[in-house]
Amino acid sequence: MTEWTATLPGPARGLSSMPHPAPSPGDGPASSGPPGAPAAAFATAPLPAASEAAAGSDIDPTAAPRRRRVPWIERRYALEVRQDMGWPGQAAILAAAVAVGLLLSAAILVAAGVPAGELVQEFVVQVFLDPQNLQAVLFQAAPMVLVGLAAALAFRARFWNLGLEGQMVWGAIGATAVSLFEVGPPALRLPLMGLAAAACGLLWVAAPALLKLRLGLNEIISSLMLNYIAGNFLLHLLYGAWKDPKDSFPYSPRFRAFERLPDLPGALFGLDLSGFSAAIVLALAAAIAAWWYTDVSRAGLYLRFVHAGQRVARAVGVPVRALVMASVLLSGALAGLAGFVVAAGQEGRLTQSFYAGYGFSGILIAFLARNNPLAAAGVAVLVAALFVAGRSLQVFYQVPFAMVQLIQAILVICVAASDFFIRHRIRALASSTT
Repeated sequence: MTEWTATLPGPARGLSSMPHPAPSPGDGPASSGPPGAPAAAFATAPLPAASEAAAGSDIDPTAAPRRRRVPWIERRYALEVRQDMGWPGQAAILAAAVAVGLLLSAAILVAAGVPAGELVQEFVVQVFLDPQNLQAVLFQAAPMVLVGLAAALAFRARFWNLGLEGQMVWGAIGATAVSLFEVGPPALRLPLMGLAAAACGLLWVAAPALLKLRLGLNEIISSLMLNYIAGNFLLHLLYGAWKDPKDSFPYSPRFRAFERLPDLPGALFGLDLSGFSAAIVLALAAAIAAWWYTDVSRAGLYLRFVHAGQRVARAVGVPVRALVMASVLLSGALAGLAGFVVAAGQEGRLTQSFYAGYGFSGILIAFLARNNPLAAAGVAVLVAALFVAGRSLQVFYQVPFAMVQLIQAILVICVAASDFFIRHRIRALASSTT
């Protein structure tokens, strides 16, 4: 007697797919139906062969499947995180982002009334090839290099120092105090003014650094709020005890000749440097020293661990607190030196708004340079050239200075977008086949 298995209906299951027990001797030929039913009625028909299915059609059964072309709008993409990217690729993406920002800025300037053919003349020929304009660019770039280095050092240590302007204010106040109270002999007055500026900037940034390391207070808020305290204290001095007694305007008395940064000698290493300020040499020396600190010294190696992650750096034995504190204090000292350069090199006295805009420019320079000190020096020169060209556009084409700030913002947005493509990549998924 043969046992029969019931077959459940379903789209992927058939009668022929279910296992059947082998027939016992004497049962006769195996059938797929109930007892007594003809075997031919329940026999499973064989599937037609591929050649028979393709008979009468133009499809070659032996040909490989073809991919269907999908329009790029209908394609599917996957966003992937890059594990690592070499510096040539990063430089290419960053250069492309800056190029896009410059193209957008050029379009805005043309729409504002600047002839398209004059853009290269104004931003390249007149700025870098004219000796007087080149002096103005480097003169403007010196404090920008210092404030950009200050931002880069703090950002390397994962400390978001937004109090650069307040540290510049206190640096200029310290330098002016040395001048007003005639500290030291005249031959040493200028170096003492620089040291006092660095010390005041260092002390002003120490407060948010200690609050961050001891109490975990957000340094963005503390350092930013200290800018307003420094600015109001500056106004208190200039409208009070330090007001110039000669004309009663809100600025300090003018510095003496030996208290101002001098110009370079006429010839140095075969180059005619007459008219160039010594602040350029100071900024270049600071950039080299900052590069040695971040890329050559042992502290720079530890900074890489801190920048990657403070918990991991602490786990491997890196003195995170001491390293962060040292980097932040150096950042404040450089910002104080920037205030000294503006007061003793450009203004010749302490004024009430000498620091305006330098904080944002320093953050922009550090961001574009990706916290590299040598790159920050080059970016600072380009930003200074943008300011000098902006003043020329104001005079000859009546373009408002806010347009220059708009160009800065466009460059920041483009560089920020480039960071997305450095860290991620977009891969098109395979299209469907026919």
